[in-house]
Amino acid sequence: MIKRIFSTVVMTVLFAVTGLPLQAADYPTQNIRIVVPYPPGGPTDIAARLMAAVFERALGRTVVIENKSGAGGTIGAQEVARAAPDGHTLLVNASAHVISPAITRDMKYDVIKDFTPVTQLVSVPLMLLINPSVPARDVRELIAYAKANPGKLSFASSSRGSAPHFAGELFKQLAGIDIVHVPYRGAAPALTDLMSGQVQIMFDSMSSAAGHVQSGALRALAISTPERSGLLPELPTMKEAGVPDFVITNWYGLWAPKNTPPDVVNKLVEALNAGFKSPLITERLRAIGAEPVISPADDFASFCIREKEFWQKIATAANVEKE
Repeated sequence: MIKRIFSTVVMTVLFAVTGLPLQAADYPTQNIRIVVPYPPGGPTDIAARLMAAVFERALGRTVVIENKSGAGGTIGAQEVARAAPDGHTLLVNASAHVISPAITRDMKYDVIKDFTPVTQLVSVPLMLLINPSVPARDVRELIAYAKANPGKLSFASSSRGSAPHFAGELFKQLAGIDIVHVPYRGAAPALTDLMSGQVQIMFDSMSSAAGHVQSGALRALAISTPERSGLLPELPTMKEAGVPDFVITNWYGLWAPKNTPPDVVNKLVEALNAGFKSPLITERLRAIGAEPVISPADDFASFCIREKEFWQKIATAANVEKE
């Protein structure tokens, strides 16, 4: 017994000093905590809870979701960055995780260096939406109308620094139009004002807006992804609609604290890769407008770096100030 305790202590010290990864043959050894840095009920939270169900079945441990909202998702992310790198505390976040350095002046952590990327979970197309009072039936007509009325149209977003916000900024840049950004605290109030005509344009996810489009309260002109969505195949891409360089995908991913052992990461990816192929999981994800994407950890790490640079370029070109 003493020999076993001594061996465990030695391995722990080696890991702390040299970064030598601990073996994860018995992982997990306790319940898993997943931090979602947004309130319950949103698309990120729903995706996290589906993932938790996969982990519970595959890993045989209880998975607890903790919603730690505030400061654009940075409060919850900071908590995970400081957690022990043993795979028992994880972060599920949207693409806002790598956008945050572009809009936050005093970051308490490094979104790349202080985390171990595990996998991209899903991709979420955004729709370009307008109030039906705007006399435009397609993207080209919207651009022409905006150019004829500079500064008179406004676009809503679910929050400052969100993917929908930056989608609007990229649209302004590529189309050469003058439209005013109006940030909201969540998609729901933004959509309410869009339907009432207080704002005229918005990029938003299918899960939030599809019902309003079907009812005729809003008009969808295009989708942000490089390919059409199987959920709304009749909706053209922005490239097809006349803005060839416009490609934006909102997405959710899974991170662990830095120095989490690779075999722990691999075990998590393997569980998700099997679980997210379930027709039931796929159906529930598509109900919130999300397509499952389980990528290898190395691929996700490279993807995060590219995405951080991509969003920073948009912020710089749009002169988005850090707060």
